[in-house]
Amino acid sequence: MSVSRRDFLQVAAGSAAGLLLSFYVPQGVRAAPKAAQPQPLSPNAFVRIGTDESVTVVLAHSEMGQGIWTGLAMLIAEELECDWSKVRSEHAPAAPVYGHPVMHFQMTGGSTSTNGEFDRYRTVGAMAKDMLVRAAAARWKVAPAACVVAKGVVTRGKDQLTYGQLAEEAMKLTPPAKVKLKDPKDWKLIGTLVRRIDTPEKITGKAQFGIDVQFPGLRTAVVLRPPAFGAKLAKYDAADALKVPGVEKVVPTANGVAVVAAHFWAAKLGRDALRAEWTKPEGGGADSARLLDEFRAQARKPGPVAHQVGKVEDALAAAKSRIEAEYDVPYLAHAPMEPLNCTVKIEGDRCEIWTGTQFQTGDQMAAAKILGTAPEKVQIHTTFLGGGFGRRASPVADFVGEAVMVAKAAGVPVKVVWTREDDMRGGYYRPAYVHRVQVGLDGRGMPTAWDHMIVGQSIVAGTPLESLVVKNGIDHTSVEGVGDSPYLAGMPALRVSLHSPRTPVTVLWWRSVGNTHTAFAMESVVDELAHAAGQDPLAYRLELLKNKPRHANALKVAAEKAGWGTAPPPGRARGLAMHESFGSIVAEVAEISIEKGRIRVHSVTCSVDCGTAVNPLGIEAQVQGSVAFGLTAALFGKLHIVEGQVQESNFHDYPMLRMADMPRIAVHIIPSKATMGGIGEPATAPIAPAVANAVFALTKQRLRSLPFRLA
Repeated sequence: MSVSRRDFLQVAAGSAAGLLLSFYVPQGVRAAPKAAQPQPLSPNAFVRIGTDESVTVVLAHSEMGQGIWTGLAMLIAEELECDWSKVRSEHAPAAPVYGHPVMHFQMTGGSTSTNGEFDRYRTVGAMAKDMLVRAAAARWKVAPAACVVAKGVVTRGKDQLTYGQLAEEAMKLTPPAKVKLKDPKDWKLIGTLVRRIDTPEKITGKAQFGIDVQFPGLRTAVVLRPPAFGAKLAKYDAADALKVPGVEKVVPTANGVAVVAAHFWAAKLGRDALRAEWTKPEGGGADSARLLDEFRAQARKPGPVAHQVGKVEDALAAAKSRIEAEYDVPYLAHAPMEPLNCTVKIEGDRCEIWTGTQFQTGDQMAAAKILGTAPEKVQIHTTFLGGGFGRRASPVADFVGEAVMVAKAAGVPVKVVWTREDDMRGGYYRPAYVHRVQVGLDGRGMPTAWDHMIVGQSIVAGTPLESLVVKNGIDHTSVEGVGDSPYLAGMPALRVSLHSPRTPVTVLWWRSVGNTHTAFAMESVVDELAHAAGQDPLAYRLELLKNKPRHANALKVAAEKAGWGTAPPPGRARGLAMHESFGSIVAEVAEISIEKGRIRVHSVTCSVDCGTAVNPLGIEAQVQGSVAFGLTAALFGKLHIVEGQVQESNFHDYPMLRMADMPRIAVHIIPSKATMGGIGEPATAPIAPAVANAVFALTKQRLRSLPFRLA
């Protein structure tokens, strides 16, 4: 791979003696807000080789359980030929130079960390190796080609020099203008089973999450927020709160009141003692049941067209038969195991922030605006994230901005902690959606016309990202997985339309984004078509995918491994689903039974075509976690909003999948030379329709609403 002198920036000494190699990530394909533009002549990722033989990879992305601390480090280590046992990773600070390779701003999301950095991280590893070898060759006065490298040691005959011994000399050399990356057949690390390098810290408790941050003088704050969407603070009385031992201050925020105390419990009790009055939301407040009814009515009205081929009305009228179906999904909370939290310390015009964030650039800019200072004077320390799923990638920096306001008003360093109830009721949910699908069929039961209407809120409307994502009234994230579905390739008449109603309910991306609802609708409809045609669901899908060999193969692998076509145990049935998202194809076969009126998922067999598999262990873990996450939503997940208030509050009424409910999950990674896709999210999407289709196979009851409820 060739890297120009302009792309490669510098070789410099780090804080400790050694080689610090930095490289510029070229601009991607999307435009970015002016404030988020990367600076072309600045570094945005580093590998640091110390005289103690350590190799430190400084990552612009956030580790939230997806394993990039290991996966991205593997890319550099592969080309660097270092000793893997000496490799460690650390989070980078927030700065424009760490902009995402595609979206420019510094963030982690969209299952893009590994595939977005695949070539660049390997390139910097190869550059570092080249410089270290040249340093050794110069000392021995031989040609670099005479040197051999293995596990961080350069050898020539009986002479040996370690990377640590060569680091200072290598630092002084001019970086290579071009490096040759390894042929995949020569990889020693990529594609092997590698245990995560952050696991020991997490087992021993050494790993620092945002909620763990503590230092002398730090106070804890708990915020009283509006009880309903659209409610505003009318007045409050802090007298009783200030009487609670440990409570030091009560300060207003943009949307509530913060109680600042010596410790969490005092802050919580102080908040409980606060007396506040709120205005009532207009129109009595949002109601999730009423909103869903409104969405259903809107689904029967024409709307902005996202994708169109041919004349749908004429094709539907000419069809031999027609199938109509409607599907709906509810509002969902992200519910990460670590509730939201953010620590802020302000000194003059400078600010330090400690938090688990997925969106460093947005948080840094928001903090700077609140404080009236420059973004570069806001330092963000990214901690480990105890789950994110999109909630910690807020484009409006809600929880970080709030913490900055509290610290500014209180005049002391503050850690704002959200309780589980705060987290559950604090807004920013996966939107509710309704899908209305009309399909025209020929005499064989194959589709000839497809009219698909989607109704649901845009996750970017009203945010700084709206101008980037919404085009001609269409939020692509609301329709992804439908118009570009492989099942619809070559469809002679196709129309995908979208209504994006605005409601008081605040919404945000959620693991797998739009695919969470589009996969459910698409794979359920296709299954209904198969049964209506009297065909085997697998055979029917393969007919639709006859010109999509990768998708067809993924289905075949999952079906074969699950025993499709053989009789399941008595009282059980199987259902399958396949969906492509984030560049990866995942097929899943669920085997279920009905026990005491409840759906029991016994096993899920998955096939994954994600292109190059950097760390198969990491892929397996992400697929298993995604299935559990999606299954939780399919079986349990639903928020009820009444008079603008979320009714659920904790895991007793918003349950998670328990160990006893966890199915056996087999993951089969398909060898593939396709362009690398993402892996943190794709397996979430197919599990709901796979289970629903299995339920139909067993009971002949078609489930079109999430979460599943048997009649």
